[in-house]
Amino acid sequence: MPLPQPSDTTDTVELRIPSKAEWVAVARLAVAAVASRLDFSIEDIEDVKLAVAEACTNCIQHAAGSDQIEIVCERAPGGLTVRVRDNGRGTRPEAIQSRRVEETRVGGLGVFLIRSLMDTVEYDVHPDCGTNLVMTKKVSS
Repeated sequence: MPLPQPSDTTDTVELRIPSKAEWVAVARLAVAAVASRLDFSIEDIEDVKLAVAEACTNCIQHAAGSDQIEIVCERAPGGLTVRVRDNGRGTRPEAIQSRRVEETRVGGLGVFLIRSLMDTVEYDVHPDCGTNLVMTKKVSS
């Protein structure tokens, strides 16, 4: 499943990392560098970094058979859109979409954190070919 093509590649940064925990810090640093080029506060940059780290960690833990994680950052109107994609077999779509705070279990806080840190969060889950997570953070005025 190819990633949706960004509308303007001049403000797009793409990164592929191995699906291993020791590479998550690279993803965090890359998105922090992109976010710092926009008008985000330090707190908002930290939120984006944490959301991306949680998304990558979810890919590593739940995407069986995925050997890499793709991260695409692009300037969005008034903010930043980050796509995190794996190509593994993972969680059922309804398990992600319907999860509420009161149902959060140990090891399941990642989705809750991502939803609370970012302004919009959308999952496109295909159990046989991977998960595409699209998160947007708006610049606070």
